Order: sequence, then C-alpha cells, then structure tokens
Amino acid sequence: MQRTVRGAPSAARLRTWARAAARAGAEVTLRVVGAAEARRLNRAFRKRDCATNVLSFAYSRSHGDVVLCHPVIAREARAQGKTLAAHYAHLVVHGMLHLRGLGHARAADARRMERRETLLLARLGFGDPYTVE
Repeated sequence: MQRTVRGAPSAARLRTWARAAARAGAEVTLRVVGAAEARRLNRAFRKRDCATNVLSFAYSRSHGDVVLCHPVIAREARAQGKTLAAHYAHLVVHGMLHLRGLGHARAADARRMERRETLLLARLGFGDPYTVE
C-alpha cells in the first residue's frame, strides 16, 4: 500500500476492497497518487494525456499494481453524488478485476465485468455503482 496524497481511505479499507476481488495468493501493490503522476502513467502506458481514475498493471497471473488517482476519484464521486468510499471501493474492485483478466473493450465483456463488480460491491455493503440516483 502506497499513498502519496492526503484524503484517501485508510490502508485497511483499501486492502479490504482489494482482497474482495483478488485472485487467491495475489500480490498486488495499491498506490494512491496525485493527478500529475496519474497523467504521466496514463500518457506513458495508454498514450492518453490526462489523469485517469484507475490504472492496472498485471505482471503475471498473481502479481500486479493498481494505481488510483485521488483527485480524479474525489471529483467523480462528487459529480456522481456518491460517497468517496463507495467510489474508491468500486475503482479498487474494478482495477483488481482487470488484474484478473476481465475487461470492458467489448460490450459483452463490459456487461460481465459490471455484473461481477456489482456483486462484489454488494458483498462489501455498497450499492450498484452503475445506478444513477
């Protein structure tokens, strides 16, 4: 667990959310960063010149990194009328599922991933992240 910014959920909460979606025996580093670092990583690895909410880097079937951008997550949570915890939980689960090989490039894959996210988040006590209230 690495946090380079203030305001993010505790390491214990982030760990709980990650474990809910992790592959058994996985070794994952969660890193919470500011906008400048998220932008650099997104530009270098996805060729997109902007900060993004979450990036996942899988190194093997059981090792990877999930990078969460606090300013983007906080802004999105406010805009979507969600609690910061609910949005963080969703994006941690989302990033962890990417490490497990799930994706959302195709519509069928996106539906599968969204169903899995919704199920895991419900087990963690959060509502459907795709429902607009």
